[in-house]
Amino acid sequence: QLALVESGGGLVQAGGSLRLSCAASGSTLDTYVMGWFRQAPGKEREGVICIDKNSIQYYKDRSAKSRFNMLRDNAKNTVLLELNSLKPEDSGIYYCAAATRTGLSAMCESENGVRVWGAGTPVTVSS
Repeated sequence: QLALVESGGGLVQAGGSLRLSCAASGSTLDTYVMGWFRQAPGKEREGVICIDKNSIQYYKDRSAKSRFNMLRDNAKNTVLLELNSLKPEDSGIYYCAAATRTGLSAMCESENGVRVWGAGTPVTVSS
């Protein structure tokens, strides 16, 4: 049974960087489409970026395209999210998710195929 645990969130000033980690146990991640989602205060959860088995990325959050990067580390059974040039509007709870039987954009746009969610890690960007 796959389980996901996020870490690396925290408080950072605008313009700063964070590196989020999503560690898996119970199964290997290389067969899953993986994604990071964000829930800002008072808003619904939305996709940020997703990655397929071949490390092709899809950005649901277009503003993140030049600032965020998602990586697979299959040796550690982990996916990473590098957050750079952070803005206050990037604040929220960041959730890692694993999906099957879905396309990359479908997962990111509508959470299609998501089988497992992590508990989330908070990111707060101060202005």
